[in-house]
Amino acid sequence: MISSLHAFHDEQEPAGRLAEALHVPLRLIDLHVFPDGESLPRVAECAGMVALYRSLDRPDSKLMPLLLAADALRRRGAVGVVLAAPYLCYLRQDAVFEPGQPLSRDVLGRLLGERFDAVVTVEPHLHRTPDLAVAFCGAEVVSLSAAGLLAEALSPAEPGALVIGPDAESEPWARALAKRLSTDHATFQKVRRGDREVRLVLEAPGQVHGRQIILVDDVCSSGATLEAAVGQLRALNAGPIDVAVVHALFDAGAGARLRQAGARRIISTDSCPHPSNEVLLAPLLAPALERIRL
Repeated sequence: MISSLHAFHDEQEPAGRLAEALHVPLRLIDLHVFPDGESLPRVAECAGMVALYRSLDRPDSKLMPLLLAADALRRRGAVGVVLAAPYLCYLRQDAVFEPGQPLSRDVLGRLLGERFDAVVTVEPHLHRTPDLAVAFCGAEVVSLSAAGLLAEALSPAEPGALVIGPDAESEPWARALAKRLSTDHATFQKVRRGDREVRLVLEAPGQVHGRQIILVDDVCSSGATLEAAVGQLRALNAGPIDVAVVHALFDAGAGARLRQAGARRIISTDSCPHPSNEVLLAPLLAPALERIRL
């Protein structure tokens, strides 16, 4: 059983909700940064199995303090440390696509797997790795689906609503959400021409005419793909278009661009802080953490 939850000050709000759901105290980690940029975290005394909350959006500034905090927790009395990371970074590169590139999935897996006994995450951004534990050095990895919580936030859907994924890789999320909403789903086929330029093709475009559309994806960063999808759907005379994203890695203008393109509503989980956060993950994370036995 988790005896305490530890988190950095910048994530006190979502960590506090998770600690409340777990019925354990929240212990904040103080972080000192030296003039040269090195980090020195200081953790509270602890015992038994503890959890450390850290969502890994904007990861480069978070990873080293996280690894140091895991070491500090063991030195302060923890006999097991579980990482609650709603968003896991560096998983889009789960294969070497061109010579000279790293296999980022395995680098991250070794870093975290050697320092945590278990990792709990939500909708990891993987398309070629059916079992994330293979990269995590034997650490237990629990991957959770946010489809149920997103469906609750979007319910009730209009009669005849259609769930659409912006590309073939999003089909599992579109299918899962459509099943929860008891409606149909479809996906665009995507041809990417750069980080912000994509071309989308929808089979049977007439199916969207006049229907409520729920665009769903696991990750949104620049928002270019979803923006193109909204524009295409508007051109096809779709009804109201709502956007549901698990991990809102939005850049500064992504939300505004989606609304300008024609999105009526944008919702996301609180895995990554953004004004669109409507879906709280604590009720999903807490039971998974409670089930872990080291």
